[in-house]
Amino acid sequence: MARLILFNKPFGVLSQFTGGGPGETLADFVKVPGVYPAGRLDKDSEGLLLLTDDGALQAQISSPRYNKEKTYLVQVEGEPTEAALAQLRRGVALKDGPTRPAKAQLIDPPALWPRDPPVRFRKSVPDSWISLTITEGRNRQVRRMTAAVGYPTLRLVRWQVADWTLEGVAPGAWREVRASLGPVRRA
Repeated sequence: MARLILFNKPFGVLSQFTGGGPGETLADFVKVPGVYPAGRLDKDSEGLLLLTDDGALQAQISSPRYNKEKTYLVQVEGEPTEAALAQLRRGVALKDGPTRPAKAQLIDPPALWPRDPPVRFRKSVPDSWISLTITEGRNRQVRRMTAAVGYPTLRLVRWQVADWTLEGVAPGAWREVRASLGPVRRA
């Protein structure tokens, strides 16, 4: 049976086992041999990173052709308009082509752990939170999408991939779960 680990990647940690300084790689947090990330999160993003020892499962989780939803809680600069949210829902034109339509909605600030270092606070510029669900995973896609509609990302937390969430997993902690994805659905 394949192993599947849900890891809550802290801000400043690389989505790899080598190549960083102390406290900057997965090796400092996940002491399980033979598992590898299924997808990536940028060093300045936080949240759910799945690790597995099964190559087919890894592909099924990370490849956009399998249409797995990934939900992000995104703190943005400003107060997004309904028109900006509608643009995210239709898909956004980026330099590497249009994105697929996303699910996007304004949400109340989520009850998350404090970020270290904290997001800079500016009295003169309000911020808001969006729940954004995509089925792709291009390089810095969520950040580029929010910027394209006029609301730069301040904090980015991946909360859910397919049916797996961060519920009950503290930053820097992990837990092993059942590895079944059910039937394969391709886009």
